[in-house]
Amino acid sequence: MKSLTKDVKVVVFDTFGTVVDWRGSIIRDLSIWGRNEGIQADWTALADRWRLEYEPEKNRVRNGEIGWTNLDELHAHALEKVAAEVGIKNLSRSQMQHVNSVWHRLDGWPDAVDGLTRLKRKYVIGPLSNGNVALLVNMAKHAGLPWDNVFSCELFRHFKPHPETYLGVCRLMYLNPAQVMMCAAHNYDLAAARALGLKTAFIPRPIEYGSGQTTDLVPEQDWDIVAKDIIDLAQQMGT
Repeated sequence: MKSLTKDVKVVVFDTFGTVVDWRGSIIRDLSIWGRNEGIQADWTALADRWRLEYEPEKNRVRNGEIGWTNLDELHAHALEKVAAEVGIKNLSRSQMQHVNSVWHRLDGWPDAVDGLTRLKRKYVIGPLSNGNVALLVNMAKHAGLPWDNVFSCELFRHFKPHPETYLGVCRLMYLNPAQVMMCAAHNYDLAAARALGLKTAFIPRPIEYGSGQTTDLVPEQDWDIVAKDIIDLAQQMGT
Protein backbone atom coordinates (compact mmCIF):
# COMPACT_ATOMS: atom_id res chain seq x y z
CA MET A 1 0.00 0.00 0.00
CA LYS A 2 2.81 2.40 0.86
CA SER A 3 4.28 2.09 -2.63
CA LEU A 4 0.92 2.93 -4.20
CA THR A 5 0.43 6.12 -2.20
CA LYS A 6 3.96 7.26 -1.32
CA ASP A 7 3.88 10.18 -3.78
CA VAL A 8 0.46 11.49 -2.72
CA LYS A 9 0.54 15.11 -1.50
CA VAL A 10 -3.14 16.08 -1.60
CA VAL A 11 -6.15 14.06 -0.50
CA VAL A 12 -9.55 15.29 -1.69
CA PHE A 13 -12.95 14.03 -0.74
CA ASP A 14 -16.36 13.72 -2.20
CA THR A 15 -18.40 15.34 0.55
CA PHE A 16 -22.13 14.59 0.36
CA GLY A 17 -22.39 11.03 1.63
CA THR A 18 -18.67 10.39 2.03
CA VAL A 19 -17.81 12.96 4.70
CA VAL A 20 -21.21 14.22 5.81
CA ASP A 21 -24.48 12.42 6.45
CA TRP A 22 -26.69 14.58 4.24
CA ARG A 23 -29.86 12.50 4.63
CA GLY A 24 -29.78 12.08 8.39
CA SER A 25 -28.74 15.70 8.88
CA ILE A 26 -31.57 17.09 6.77
CA ILE A 27 -34.16 14.97 8.55
CA ARG A 28 -32.87 15.91 12.03
CA ASP A 29 -32.42 19.60 11.30
CA LEU A 30 -35.74 20.20 9.60
CA SER A 31 -37.71 18.03 12.03
CA ILE A 32 -36.57 20.24 14.92
CA TRP A 33 -37.12 23.42 12.94
CA GLY A 34 -40.55 22.28 11.76
CA ARG A 35 -41.69 21.59 15.33
CA ASN A 36 -40.49 25.03 16.42
CA GLU A 37 -42.25 26.66 13.48
CA GLY A 38 -45.43 24.64 13.89
CA ILE A 39 -44.97 23.03 10.47
CA GLN A 40 -46.01 19.41 10.14
CA ALA A 41 -44.26 17.68 7.26
CA ASP A 42 -42.68 14.40 6.21
CA TRP A 43 -39.11 15.60 6.27
CA THR A 44 -37.78 12.14 5.40
CA ALA A 45 -39.82 12.16 2.21
CA LEU A 46 -38.57 15.65 1.43
CA ALA A 47 -34.91 14.66 1.89
CA ASP A 48 -35.25 11.59 -0.32
CA ARG A 49 -37.30 13.30 -3.03
CA TRP A 50 -35.02 16.35 -3.03
CA ARG A 51 -31.93 14.23 -3.53
CA LEU A 52 -33.56 12.50 -6.50
CA GLU A 53 -33.42 15.88 -8.26
CA TYR A 54 -29.65 16.16 -7.72
CA GLU A 55 -28.56 14.64 -11.02
CA PRO A 56 -31.42 16.07 -13.12
CA GLU A 57 -30.63 19.56 -11.83
CA LYS A 58 -26.91 19.24 -12.62
CA ASN A 59 -27.82 17.85 -16.04
CA ARG A 60 -29.62 21.11 -16.84
CA VAL A 61 -26.18 22.73 -16.67
CA ARG A 62 -24.30 19.89 -18.32
CA ASN A 63 -26.55 19.74 -21.37
CA GLY A 64 -26.62 23.51 -21.85
CA GLU A 65 -30.27 24.00 -20.92
CA ILE A 66 -29.06 26.71 -18.53
CA GLY A 67 -25.73 28.43 -18.04
CA TRP A 68 -23.41 27.75 -15.13
CA THR A 69 -25.50 27.67 -11.95
CA ASN A 70 -24.18 26.77 -8.53
CA LEU A 71 -25.60 24.07 -6.31
CA ASP A 72 -27.40 26.39 -3.90
CA GLU A 73 -29.41 27.77 -6.81
CA LEU A 74 -30.09 24.31 -8.25
CA HIS A 75 -31.22 23.07 -4.83
CA ALA A 76 -33.57 26.05 -4.54
CA HIS A 77 -35.07 25.33 -7.95
CA ALA A 78 -35.60 21.68 -7.05
CA LEU A 79 -37.06 22.56 -3.65
CA GLU A 80 -39.87 24.57 -5.24
CA LYS A 81 -40.94 21.39 -7.03
CA VAL A 82 -40.43 18.73 -4.40
CA ALA A 83 -41.84 20.65 -1.42
CA ALA A 84 -45.24 20.78 -3.10
CA GLU A 85 -44.99 17.12 -4.10
CA VAL A 86 -44.57 15.98 -0.49
CA GLY A 87 -47.27 18.32 0.81
CA ILE A 88 -45.18 21.19 2.19
CA LYS A 89 -47.05 24.33 1.19
CA ASN A 90 -47.44 27.97 2.07
CA LEU A 91 -43.93 28.51 3.38
CA SER A 92 -42.76 32.11 3.36
CA ARG A 93 -39.78 33.15 1.29
CA SER A 94 -37.57 33.27 4.37
CA GLN A 95 -38.77 29.82 5.45
CA MET A 96 -37.96 28.39 2.03
CA GLN A 97 -34.52 29.99 2.21
CA HIS A 98 -33.96 28.41 5.62
CA VAL A 99 -34.96 25.00 4.32
CA ASN A 100 -32.69 25.36 1.30
CA SER A 101 -29.75 26.37 3.48
CA VAL A 102 -29.98 23.07 5.39
CA TRP A 103 -27.27 21.82 3.02
CA HIS A 104 -24.93 24.29 4.76
CA ARG A 105 -25.69 22.66 8.13
CA LEU A 106 -24.89 19.01 7.48
CA ASP A 107 -23.19 16.92 10.16
CA GLY A 108 -20.15 14.77 9.53
CA TRP A 109 -20.18 11.02 9.94
CA PRO A 110 -18.87 10.07 13.42
CA ASP A 111 -15.39 9.27 12.06
CA ALA A 112 -15.05 12.36 9.85
CA VAL A 113 -13.43 14.99 12.06
CA ASP A 114 -11.02 12.60 13.76
CA GLY A 115 -10.01 10.96 10.49
CA LEU A 116 -9.55 14.23 8.62
CA THR A 117 -7.55 15.72 11.49
CA ARG A 118 -5.18 12.77 11.35
CA LEU A 119 -4.77 13.02 7.58
CA LYS A 120 -4.15 16.76 7.82
CA ARG A 121 -0.94 16.11 9.76
CA LYS A 122 0.71 14.77 6.63
CA TYR A 123 -1.41 15.75 3.61
CA VAL A 124 -3.19 18.78 2.23
CA ILE A 125 -6.88 17.89 2.52
CA GLY A 126 -10.03 19.38 1.09
CA PRO A 127 -13.40 18.63 -0.43
CA LEU A 128 -13.66 18.11 -4.17
CA SER A 129 -17.39 18.59 -4.15
CA ASN A 130 -20.21 19.76 -6.39
CA GLY A 131 -21.17 22.05 -3.52
CA ASN A 132 -20.45 25.74 -4.05
CA VAL A 133 -17.85 27.62 -2.03
CA ALA A 134 -20.23 29.24 0.48
CA LEU A 135 -22.01 25.94 1.08
CA LEU A 136 -18.78 24.03 1.71
CA VAL A 137 -17.23 26.72 3.92
CA ASN A 138 -20.37 27.06 6.02
CA MET A 139 -20.68 23.28 6.28
CA ALA A 140 -17.08 23.02 7.43
CA LYS A 141 -17.70 25.63 10.14
CA HIS A 142 -20.87 23.85 11.26
CA ALA A 143 -19.40 20.35 11.33
CA GLY A 144 -15.85 21.24 12.37
CA LEU A 145 -14.28 19.82 9.22
CA PRO A 146 -10.57 20.81 9.26
CA TRP A 147 -10.05 21.41 5.55
CA ASP A 148 -6.86 23.08 4.28
CA ASN A 149 -8.68 24.33 1.20
CA VAL A 150 -12.09 24.04 -0.44
CA PHE A 151 -11.85 22.62 -3.98
CA SER A 152 -15.39 23.49 -4.95
CA CYS A 153 -16.53 22.57 -8.44
CA GLU A 154 -17.77 26.16 -8.58
CA LEU A 155 -14.12 27.13 -9.07
CA PHE A 156 -13.99 25.03 -12.23
CA ARG A 157 -17.53 25.79 -13.46
CA HIS A 158 -18.13 22.11 -14.10
CA PHE A 159 -19.72 19.40 -12.02
CA LYS A 160 -18.14 16.02 -11.40
CA PRO A 161 -17.37 13.76 -13.14
CA HIS A 162 -16.15 16.32 -15.69
CA PRO A 163 -12.35 15.93 -16.08
CA GLU A 164 -11.74 19.61 -15.32
CA THR A 165 -12.86 19.10 -11.73
CA TYR A 166 -10.24 16.48 -10.90
CA LEU A 167 -7.53 18.00 -13.06
CA GLY A 168 -8.41 21.42 -11.65
CA VAL A 169 -7.17 20.31 -8.25
CA CYS A 170 -3.91 19.16 -9.82
CA ARG A 171 -3.55 22.46 -11.65
CA LEU A 172 -4.24 24.61 -8.59
CA MET A 173 -1.78 22.63 -6.48
CA TYR A 174 0.92 22.30 -9.17
CA LEU A 175 0.84 18.52 -8.91
CA ASN A 176 0.72 15.57 -11.25
CA PRO A 177 -2.49 13.50 -11.07
CA ALA A 178 -0.68 10.63 -9.34
CA GLN A 179 0.12 13.00 -6.46
CA VAL A 180 -3.57 13.57 -5.74
CA MET A 181 -5.88 11.01 -4.17
CA MET A 182 -9.65 11.09 -4.64
CA CYS A 183 -11.68 9.59 -1.79
CA ALA A 184 -15.34 8.77 -2.22
CA ALA A 185 -18.18 6.49 -1.23
CA HIS A 186 -19.27 6.40 -4.88
CA ASN A 187 -17.60 4.14 -7.42
CA TYR A 188 -18.41 6.38 -10.41
CA ASP A 189 -16.50 9.28 -8.83
CA LEU A 190 -13.42 7.15 -8.31
CA ALA A 191 -13.62 5.69 -11.80
CA ALA A 192 -13.58 9.18 -13.32
CA ALA A 193 -10.62 10.19 -11.16
CA ARG A 194 -8.65 7.02 -11.88
CA ALA A 195 -9.15 7.48 -15.64
CA LEU A 196 -7.24 10.75 -15.33
CA GLY A 197 -4.39 9.26 -13.30
CA LEU A 198 -5.43 10.16 -9.75
CA LYS A 199 -5.04 7.73 -6.88
CA THR A 200 -8.29 6.44 -5.39
CA ALA A 201 -9.74 5.42 -2.04
CA PHE A 202 -13.18 3.88 -1.48
CA ILE A 203 -15.01 4.47 1.80
CA PRO A 204 -18.38 2.70 1.82
CA ARG A 205 -21.29 4.47 3.45
CA PRO A 206 -23.96 1.76 3.36
CA ILE A 207 -26.69 3.87 4.97
CA GLU A 208 -26.13 7.10 3.02
CA TYR A 209 -29.55 6.63 1.43
CA GLY A 210 -31.10 4.88 4.43
CA SER A 211 -31.34 1.26 5.49
CA GLY A 212 -32.56 0.10 2.09
CA GLN A 213 -29.53 1.34 0.13
CA THR A 214 -28.56 -0.93 -2.76
CA THR A 215 -25.77 1.02 -4.47
CA ASP A 216 -22.07 1.53 -3.68
CA LEU A 217 -22.08 -1.10 -0.97
CA VAL A 218 -18.82 -2.62 -2.21
CA PRO A 219 -15.84 -1.49 -4.29
CA GLU A 220 -16.42 -2.14 -7.98
CA GLN A 221 -12.76 -1.86 -8.96
CA ASP A 222 -9.44 -2.54 -7.28
CA TRP A 223 -9.12 0.97 -5.86
CA ASP A 224 -5.74 1.87 -4.36
CA ILE A 225 -7.26 1.84 -0.88
CA VAL A 226 -10.50 0.43 0.48
CA ALA A 227 -11.13 1.74 4.00
CA LYS A 228 -13.96 1.12 6.41
CA ASP A 229 -14.08 4.82 7.34
CA ILE A 230 -11.91 7.95 7.30
CA ILE A 231 -10.05 6.96 10.46
CA ASP A 232 -9.11 3.68 8.81
CA LEU A 233 -8.07 5.60 5.70
CA ALA A 234 -5.80 7.81 7.80
CA GLN A 235 -4.22 4.74 9.37
CA GLN A 236 -3.63 3.13 6.00
CA MET A 237 -2.14 6.41 4.75
CA GLY A 238 0.38 6.42 7.60
CA THR A 239 -1.10 9.08 9.87
